[in-house]
Order: sequence, then C-alpha cells, then structure tokens
Amino acid sequence: MTAPKTNNNNTNQTNRLSVQVSLTGLSFLVSTLEGAFVHFSEKQFDSKHTPEELLIELTRIFSEEAILNNSFSEVEIIYLTHNYTCVPAALFDEKKASEYLKFNTKILGNDFISHDLVENHGIVVVYIPFVNINNFIFEKFGEFTYHHSSAKLLKTILDREKHQKGPRVYVHLNKKQLDCMVIKDGQLQLNNSFLYETPEDLIYYVLFCFEQLKLNPDKVETILCGAIHAHDPLYEILFTYVRNIDFIDGPQKQFMEEEFHEHFLLKVN
Repeated sequence: MTAPKTNNNNTNQTNRLSVQVSLTGLSFLVSTLEGAFVHFSEKQFDSKHTPEELLIELTRIFSEEAILNNSFSEVEIIYLTHNYTCVPAALFDEKKASEYLKFNTKILGNDFISHDLVENHGIVVVYIPFVNINNFIFEKFGEFTYHHSSAKLLKTILDREKHQKGPRVYVHLNKKQLDCMVIKDGQLQLNNSFLYETPEDLIYYVLFCFEQLKLNPDKVETILCGAIHAHDPLYEILFTYVRNIDFIDGPQKQFMEEEFHEHFLLKVN
C-alpha cells in the first residue's frame, strides 16, 4: 500500500509539515502556509541507516515531539537519496520506469518505483521512495505529497535561472551526499549526486563536474546551499579551488538565526 501523491485537503488547519528523509538523518519543519517558522528539529545518524531502521527512528521521534502529531493542512515528505535518475519528459514511459533506474542503482523485486515531473522544464525524476515510511505517514495523516529532493532542487533552480545567460554551478550539500547541477542559458547541462566522506572527496567530485563540461573553476559562478557554512572545512576547500562562490538567497534571509540556504529543501515550496 502506498500513499497517493495528493494534498491533504483539511482546510481547518493553517500549518504545514515537511519531513526530509535520508539514510543519514531526518529533519522536520512545521511552518505556516505563508512560510513563517513554527518548529524545526532534526536527527543526524552516526552511520547510514536502512529503511527499516529509519522507520524505527521516525516512530520514536513522533512519539517524543507532540507538535508533529497535530493535524496539518499539508504534509510533504522529501526523499534525499542518490537512488534516482533524470529522464527527458518527451522520452519518459511510466511502464518502463525501472528500466531507467537499473543503470544507476540496484533494484529489488519488491521496490516501488515513483517519478516526479519537474513542471515547465520537461524533466522527469525517477526514484525509489521508502514504502514503509509512506505507509507510516499515511496512517498518521491520510493523504500527503512526496517528492524526490532532486525534483525540488531542479524546479527551484531552473525557475531562478530561466532568464540567466552563461553557465552557473549549483552545489547542494547534505551529510555525506552532494548534488551538483550545472545550468547554462537556463537549460540543465548536468545533474548528479555523489556520496562523500571528507572535504577532499567533495572537491574531487565538484572539480570532476567542472572538468566534464570544460568550465573554469576560477570564473564560473558557483552557488552553494544546504549543510555548509562559511569557514567550515567544506567551504574552505571549495574556496581554495573554486573562487567565484556565493550562497543561495531566498525570500527568508533568516530562519531560526540561520541563513536561508540551511535546510534549503525544507524551506522551498
């Protein structure tokens, strides 16, 4: 049983709940429909968890945080995993969804394949959500939406870039995973995710993306978002090799005294 990807139509409530799910952590944001902060919490794991272990942690957190058990007008799950691929919408066939994924990740016989359309940009993100997580959320809240993080990133960034000229590199960071997107003249040139352990791993993958598209790391603007701060080791090694760096901005420059780029996926609608 999987939850339908539709909104909860309970209009008696004014808050929305967003949950970011990855194998290395869980994050929770309660906000008003206008985007004002109500509550934020997160749990980072010391090691990668299985979907079964994730469900145990998720169940425990909901039992401990009363605010997460309220009724919400909208509930959204964001899957931040590297088990996905992008397909041009014109070539996408839902009946062959597993065929697109099999070159990127190991698929089990009981895996449920889902997909998100990146609206107005002709891209379909194909991925494997965690059915046990979906079932848990459905049992608590009824209907909800779920998306892959890459679909949300691509939608937000391509909307920002639609009138821009030249290349620009976006790097989104989570614990142990980086997403790198290259946009040129408003069009997606590259989108890939890498698992990393050290700052040296990070810069290796970022420079690899520059090299593949023959971009100059001294000149091409590189926009950062996610779990990175100025002066931390990740930023320092990036700035050593990629000189034109800035952080993404947004409608809320401050959020719990943190910059907008922190927990970026939870904050964008």
